[in-house]
Amino acid sequence: MPEVSFSKSANLLLLSTSTLHGGEYLQYAREEIIDQLKGVSELLFIPFARPSGITHEAYTSRVAGFFEQIGIQVKGLHQYHQAEEAIRKAQAIFTGGGNTFLLLKTLQEMNLLSLIREQVNSGKTIYMGSSAGTNLAGQTINNTNDMPIVWPEDLNALGLVPFNFNPHYLDPVEGSTHMGETRETRIMEFHSFSTIPVVGLREGSFIQVKEGQMLLKGPLTARLFRKSQTPLELSPGLINLSLLNS
Repeated sequence: MPEVSFSKSANLLLLSTSTLHGGEYLQYAREEIIDQLKGVSELLFIPFARPSGITHEAYTSRVAGFFEQIGIQVKGLHQYHQAEEAIRKAQAIFTGGGNTFLLLKTLQEMNLLSLIREQVNSGKTIYMGSSAGTNLAGQTINNTNDMPIVWPEDLNALGLVPFNFNPHYLDPVEGSTHMGETRETRIMEFHSFSTIPVVGLREGSFIQVKEGQMLLKGPLTARLFRKSQTPLELSPGLINLSLLNS
């Protein structure tokens, strides 16, 4: 079981998704993003979760289109010859969605995980993620919904929070004739081998860490899974970390 704590200097915004049905990219969390990135003029974007089908340049351009609306310039990490220097100088980092296995493998090969962790936990760099980028903030990426199209050297993530994420969490559909496993079943299977808590983030929900507090934001509850425990619904607001010890 990881220590139930997080850096009180960390500044995090961890979104379940980038886009809600019928909405535009990141617009549903616009006000919270503006608040979280107050004082930031330039953001470093990590596009590595995207497999072929969209280039890093096109992905970065899409992200830049949103942030330019709120007065923040964006540059992709792939554009730098010295990636470590770019991370050290970054006011804020945003890691986008896509395939979490590909994202983790790429950052491992570039030897960047420990540096990102150090920068964020020290309070020097704000970290924002959506979907795969949110998975990366957990203890491991075991609870991603993605297929392992590539295989990282291990599944250990940034460990910025003392639990794992299941973004895009879906509840079982009452009366469904689907015979496959539900998200809840898969997470309980994970807890046959691990004690790491898992937070199922429904669409439109996100975790914020700011000024030493961890909060659930958005209109919906989140589902907390703990080994050998009945799943618990977390209401929006301050998260009671003692629940992770139960």
